[in-house]
Amino acid sequence: MRLLLDTHIWIWSVASPQRLTKRVRTALGSARNELWLSPISVWEFLVLAEKGSLKLDRPAASWVEAALAAPGTLRDAPLTREVAIESWRVPLAHQDPADRFIAATALVQGLTLVTADERLLALKSLPTLANC
Repeated sequence: MRLLLDTHIWIWSVASPQRLTKRVRTALGSARNELWLSPISVWEFLVLAEKGSLKLDRPAASWVEAALAAPGTLRDAPLTREVAIESWRVPLAHQDPADRFIAATALVQGLTLVTADERLLALKSLPTLANC
């Protein structure tokens, strides 16, 4: 499977793997699966860190660099014009730009979104792997 990690799944996989279900941990650890990360997740992480919503043991940019250097290589999901257009087609009731771009990335790139976000899990057109 080609798995796109939602921002919180990426953070949890690095800092709090116990928050991941056994099914998700297995999927993320399988060599048969490709793991993808949107640059929007990096942006969202940095915004959350700047707001003080995350407790970090180092500067946010250093945390990101260390997380991206860790084993289990993450592929960069391209942020394209098609993704930008699709982000406005995603039928979300809220206007969170990160959710819109991440969902659109999964749809455009043919990826399965790994998430615990019930609003994203409710989208019938979006292939998901639930962390519930």
